[in-house]
Amino acid sequence: MLSFSAHRYPYASQRQSVFARRGMVAASQPLAAEAGIDIMRRGGNAIDAAIATAAALTVVEPTGCGIGGDAFALVWVKGQLHGLDASGHAPAALNIDAVKAAGHTQMPTYGWTSVTVPGCPSAWAELSRRFGRLPFADLLKPAISLAADGFPLSPVVAHQWQVALDEFSAHREPAMQAWFDTFLIDGRAPQAGELFRNPAQAHTLQALADSTCESFYRGEIAERIDQASRAAGGYLRKEDLHAYKPRWVEPISINYRGYDVWEIPPSGQGLVALMTLQILQGFEFDHRDSLQTWHRQIEALKLAYADGLHHITDAEHMRVAVADLLSPGYTERRRKLIGERALTPAAGDPHASGTVYLATADGEGNMVSFIQSNYHGFGSGVVVPDSGIALQNRGQEFSLEANHANTLVAGKKTFHTIIPGFLTKDGEAVAPFGVMGGYMQPQGHVQMVMNLVDFGLNPQAALDAPRWQWLGDRKVGIEQGASRDLAAALARLGHEVSVTCDSTDYGRGQIIVRDPHSGVLCGGTEPRADSHIAVW
Repeated sequence: MLSFSAHRYPYASQRQSVFARRGMVAASQPLAAEAGIDIMRRGGNAIDAAIATAAALTVVEPTGCGIGGDAFALVWVKGQLHGLDASGHAPAALNIDAVKAAGHTQMPTYGWTSVTVPGCPSAWAELSRRFGRLPFADLLKPAISLAADGFPLSPVVAHQWQVALDEFSAHREPAMQAWFDTFLIDGRAPQAGELFRNPAQAHTLQALADSTCESFYRGEIAERIDQASRAAGGYLRKEDLHAYKPRWVEPISINYRGYDVWEIPPSGQGLVALMTLQILQGFEFDHRDSLQTWHRQIEALKLAYADGLHHITDAEHMRVAVADLLSPGYTERRRKLIGERALTPAAGDPHASGTVYLATADGEGNMVSFIQSNYHGFGSGVVVPDSGIALQNRGQEFSLEANHANTLVAGKKTFHTIIPGFLTKDGEAVAPFGVMGGYMQPQGHVQMVMNLVDFGLNPQAALDAPRWQWLGDRKVGIEQGASRDLAAALARLGHEVSVTCDSTDYGRGQIIVRDPHSGVLCGGTEPRADSHIAVW
């Protein structure tokens, strides 16, 4: 057998944009993308394909998502865009007093305390109910097969699996033991190309398929989650699961140079991307990789994020209206703060002034922008025993400060990092797009929109282009592919620049663009992941 490393690539590589007519699935893992396109070939539409791909991703890329996570979707059907919010809320028993009584001064990252109600299975079921074509049980068959029969790990997933093991080992507690029992092979992380099987997850997926996910919220799985939580001193109860329903929401948007950019409303951070673009369209840009372009992008993003982190929370608890944060007057005041030097941003007052992302499209014009996540990689480190269900740690985003906009309240949703994006023009669908990766996501959205709209890059080039990332205060990270001269010039403007050769923190995205005249689909996929575009 030939001896080689799946993690070593000494020479530059190049992907091409991919074209198709009847269907396309762009995802961060090839087996998942192929699961989705196979569903289309069997008569399913883009919504069916998105569900199949999402379910498969919980198996083949558990380092970024899971059955126990949250999900959001933007769905284009029959000339209209629909938004689905399948994020969960804090359990009824979880409150500031309880967390402090347990000895915490801030929300912990791992363990049962950070677990909120998972919304992901409800998203699959609700999308199928409203827009799907094939029986729901058929959509989970590929994922069930992958979990039961096993699959060879792809390289980036293998790397992230080892990172998760290192992290969990350093914070190991009894409540996390089931993760070590479920996701390791002989006590170690599986390696690239090695077969991994998860029979417990296959059994759970089959139960979800048979009940259209009802068993997760109002059946046997809900009972098992309740029992595991009680046994470990957790706060999540079957009553929290029984009461949960996903919500259809009105997407929010701005018009950016003739294109409507759509995001899910708060508690998602998509508003940060819209605020940034609203500021930036007051400038003219002639070259993507110029000092002026990068400086203004970074400064606008910093101002928008300062506002977002200060104001965004559960929509029912927002103290500031979305319209106020996007208003022309407030945008202009924020834009005037951008000068020739890097600033340390602060929130303004508009009144006084882990994740996986996938995109699907079919020949009928249906398109889906879908994202799901357990938050930090595998999530809380808590796995319901003998289920394969890794539970998210989204509750870590709550604040224990009573006056904070995102203060912990029982039944409240957290500030949410995962966001799907969508572009339309003159009432026609243009592109589902997204960039997964925590706080990188709105930053990635801004860069993708500008790459497509301002700089005329094709979908693949838009994803290939080197990225920047704001890291707080005046700190900026830049990928190694950017020019050294540009990095040095930004440093002279006061940016504290770090250049990295590890691109895993710079987001992983997908884009599918549809030609409104021919219906031809053009896709780009992320070079920083194991990504793949499956076509028909």
